[in-house]
Parts: sequence; C-alpha cells; structure tokens
Amino acid sequence: MAGIMKILGGIVSLYTFLIFIRVVLTWFPGANYGRAAGFLSSVTDPYLNWFRRFRFLRVANLDLSPVAGIAALSLANTVFFTLARFGRITVGIILSMIMYVIGSTLAFILNVLIVILALRLAAYLTNRDVYHGFWRVIDQISAPVLYRINRIVFGRRLVRYMTGILVSLGVLLFFRIGLAFLATLGQKLLARLP
Repeated sequence: MAGIMKILGGIVSLYTFLIFIRVVLTWFPGANYGRAAGFLSSVTDPYLNWFRRFRFLRVANLDLSPVAGIAALSLANTVFFTLARFGRITVGIILSMIMYVIGSTLAFILNVLIVILALRLAAYLTNRDVYHGFWRVIDQISAPVLYRINRIVFGRRLVRYMTGILVSLGVLLFFRIGLAFLATLGQKLLARLP
C-alpha cells in the first residue's frame, strides 16, 4: 500500500506542477507557446474550471481559483504521503492537514494583499503614473480591500489616503502574524487527537 500511495502522491505532485506552469503562462497572454500550451491547457483547465465557478474566489481582477485548486491538490498529496509513511490516518491528522491547507491558502492571500498594498504605498510615495495599466490593476485589487478595512476601523469618518494604506497594511500584517500563530498552535493540538 505504501508504494501505491507514493505513486499517487507523485502523480498529484506532477499535476500540481503542471497547473503551476499553466498559471504562469497565463501571465503572458500575448505569447505563443504552440502545441505544448494547448496540451497543458487541455490537461489542467477542466480541473481549474471546476474552481472558477465559485464567485468568492474572484477579487476584482484577481482570480484565486488556481490557489484553491492547488490547495486541494496539496491536501490530497499530504494524505497520500501520510498514508505511505504511517499506513494510517487519524482524525487528528486529517483535521491538522485541513487546517494546514486552509492556513496556507489564507496566508498566501494575505501575503498577496500585503504586497499589493505595499506596492500601492510605494507608488503613492514616489508619485508614480497611476494611469499605467499595471497601477490600474493594483488599484482594482487594493481599492476594495482599503475600503473594507478602513470602513471597519474608521467607520464613516474620512481619513487621508496615506493613513488608510498604512492602517490597512497594519491590519493585514496583524492578521498574517496571528494566523501563523494560530495555525501552528492548532496543528500541534489537532495532531495529538487519536
């Protein structure tokens, strides 16, 4: 059984790598990659399309469905390799793995938002051309985040743009650090369950 689980884990790892390549290729829409890209698309898109149907995985122009797809594959991979190593899985291990995948996914999203707000802050401080396409995408992603966080923190009071960015960055960093602490603690506790 351990050999079968290792093979399944290897297949899932390879498929995850193919999805990652597919996602990276979509970042360069004008490039022509030939038949290899067509094959890659036909192999990975049916799986990714299943996650794309969930609207909550889209934030402005940011599509998080590949992140959810890779997280699900990561969970399956962890199950296969755990079965290969120990021959069994306990409820605590399953809950710990689920918590790990959810925590990793949330950490990734928070990290992306922190980087986007940091870019927005850098552009604001250096008076960059905010009408360039890159900055418009950054604004489309950062504006809803800034609005929601500032609405929670400040209510209806008007605040300066710089203050809003700094407070939002602080809130996101607080949640990112808190998430790391809770995930580590939760995993240790859940792994002890029978």
